[in-house]
Amino acid sequence: MDIYEEIVKLRQEGRRGAVATIVNVRGSIPSFETAKMLVRDDGSIVGTIGGGCVEAEIWQAAREVMESEKPRTLTFNLNQDPKYDTGLVCGGTLDVFVEPILPPALLYIFGAGHVSVNLYKVARNAGFDVTVVDDREAYANRKRFPEAKEIIAEDFDRAMARLTPNESAYLVIVTRGHRDDMRVLRWAVQTPARYIGMIGSKRKTITIFRELTKEGLSAELFERVHAPVGLDIGAITPEEIAVAITAELIAARRHVQRDLPHMSWFYSRTRETGALAAAKTLEKSEKEV
Repeated sequence: MDIYEEIVKLRQEGRRGAVATIVNVRGSIPSFETAKMLVRDDGSIVGTIGGGCVEAEIWQAAREVMESEKPRTLTFNLNQDPKYDTGLVCGGTLDVFVEPILPPALLYIFGAGHVSVNLYKVARNAGFDVTVVDDREAYANRKRFPEAKEIIAEDFDRAMARLTPNESAYLVIVTRGHRDDMRVLRWAVQTPARYIGMIGSKRKTITIFRELTKEGLSAELFERVHAPVGLDIGAITPEEIAVAITAELIAARRHVQRDLPHMSWFYSRTRETGALAAAKTLEKSEKEV
């Protein structure tokens, strides 16, 4: 099989993988510089870098690289380490670069108003594949979103019934009203999406969270909801809000660990005290709004 064709196929299927490449050789090794091996997310392999224990260790490293989404370089001294004496040892040293193969970052924008149009533009420039969902054809169309990956102009419930966001998906809820936002959020928190964000005021967020927990949804499901959505950069206009949201999407995509200036009172509270404790404070917070 052609490794490059397999990489394209993996990405098209929304799957992960890792490619190991011999980038430096000193002395004699059982392969050659630039040799490649692709490890798919199901553990299967395409290509080889020489076999033996080296390849087994690279396979394990590839699995770890898929999870961390960060590349690694490993060095093997076949001349000194007896564990590599498997009949393939030639006495050399090799460096192997292992890099992740990741599916495209899929952004689903629910709502097609002013914020959505600007978010689509900024996020697409940042490398996200954008799908727009709205029940109004006058808003959800190619004229407004000419280069979107997909545009779905139909009732939100019908649209959500056929969408299957995976762990690489990002969901942003910016519909035109409280009712639709709640419908989408009810569905979103039960998906494996990497990121879920919802626009709105503190009062609106409290109301929606309370209604959904009354329906029986666990408060823990809302731990990963960014609401109000976006980093707190003082954004006011739709154009500025789009930048704030995209910045937060990038932080999620790049696994930023440090504290960020987040708008969400709810999200910061759940990080500190846990979702259940945060849920108990909703009624008190509502009086302060």
